[in-house]
Amino acid sequence: MNWHPLTSVEQLDEIIEESKSTPVVIFKHSTSCSISATAKARIERQWDGAGVDHVKPYYLDLLKYRPVSNEVAEVLQVRHESPQLLLLQDGVCTYDTSHMSISVDALKKNITA
Repeated sequence: MNWHPLTSVEQLDEIIEESKSTPVVIFKHSTSCSISATAKARIERQWDGAGVDHVKPYYLDLLKYRPVSNEVAEVLQVRHESPQLLLLQDGVCTYDTSHMSISVDALKKNITA
């Protein structure tokens, strides 16, 4: 798995546009939270070989980039949670889950592209 850092509000617009041609996930991670660390490790373990290579994964450090996290919640019209996994397809968030519900299997069931 190769995370791509999400570090600016401007980049969010590019990611939304990118999701119109390929599915994109944003993982919102609190680096000070053990539940978030567990969810991140789980998705990393499950990713390789799961058939989701066409999905581009972005990583958002909530503590370092809080304004970006706020913008994600507002623009994608989702409630802020941490950890949180968002699936973007065709320019909109089509799947949103958090905490221990984060899994690659659940993600795969929601990919339409």
